[in-house]
Amino acid sequence: MPTARQALLEAALRALADRPWRAVRMVDVATLADVSRQTLYNEFGTKGGLAGALLRGAADGYLAGVDRALTAPAPDRPAAVALWTLRAARQDALVRALLTGHWAEGLPRPDRRPGPRGRTGGKPPPEPGELLGLVRDRMAAASPGVTAGRCEIVLRLALSCVIVPVPGDDVTDSRALRLVREATRPVVLERAAGLSGPSRTAGGRSPR
Repeated sequence: MPTARQALLEAALRALADRPWRAVRMVDVATLADVSRQTLYNEFGTKGGLAGALLRGAADGYLAGVDRALTAPAPDRPAAVALWTLRAARQDALVRALLTGHWAEGLPRPDRRPGPRGRTGGKPPPEPGELLGLVRDRMAAASPGVTAGRCEIVLRLALSCVIVPVPGDDVTDSRALRLVREATRPVVLERAAGLSGPSRTAGGRSPR
């Protein structure tokens, strides 16, 4: 059985699915959760406190999904995280906003003003760059042979596919995944000497 706090958060999400956040009333959330308004205010203090809890919950849920994706076989971990990021951002407007920094009309927004936040406490959810950094570092730590820089490329590529969908992609996101796998493919040098400059025989002159 969910706690009163869990029931209130779920009720707030249901209310948000039906109307913009500015039109969601605290009394409506309490009614949907079948708890008293006093319980709601005891848990979150204000509507802003409730919004902050929703956003932190969305961020935590996304990061939990990242951790699940990182249990895939080692070579597939970057692609698994990219696929989870792609689908989570498509399916949850709050996750999409947290990752991209684009807050669509009608969504609650984080309160990043300095100072105390009332009885509910808690810091605001991470900024997009901070969230990406958290995921990048987890990916790099769990993916032998894949650098943090390449992990960041994978994440940014996945987010670009959210913002600008890959033409002709299907429900398996196969084309987006192909792009991700291409980005994580190790660079193979055909000839190491090619890195050191032109050949000694360049220009048609033979060595003596």
